[in-house]
Amino acid sequence: MAPVLFDIDAKPGDLIEIFGGVYHHWAVFIGGNEVIHLIPSNLLEVLAFLGSSDATVRRQRIWEVVGSNRFQVNNLLDDKYQPLDPSTIVSNAVKMVGQERPYNVATHNSEHFVTELRYGKPESRQVQTAAVIGGVAAAGMAVAVVGAALFSAFRKNKDKE
Repeated sequence: MAPVLFDIDAKPGDLIEIFGGVYHHWAVFIGGNEVIHLIPSNLLEVLAFLGSSDATVRRQRIWEVVGSNRFQVNNLLDDKYQPLDPSTIVSNAVKMVGQERPYNVATHNSEHFVTELRYGKPESRQVQTAAVIGGVAAAGMAVAVVGAALFSAFRKNKDKE
């Protein structure tokens, strides 16, 4: 039997962050232990190519979406944007249930979906963070390559002496 209550103080219109490994999933709490979220139709296709796919807007009980994963209320952009009225957030989310939408990990993921509902602006901090980490990793790799080339040139010069 599914649980009836969660140890969470969510209000309608709040964003729910679900910790499911490397990439977090997001949903909008609409009350009555229900959330609305964007779920890719073919997750394997999205993961295999990190490309685009289709996704469906679903309305489900929170425990069906969360499963055994940890989750929290995370209205992450409240300090940056004025949230829309909770009734507007819920109404807009409910109107979208059943719609097919494009899905892309970098540009149209579940976090973009919920932030657009709450703030009117699609944004994904986890994509921004991944881009920064990727940029730092690329810069680090470039430094390592340059360092290796300089070391090699130095060794060749040393061997000639």
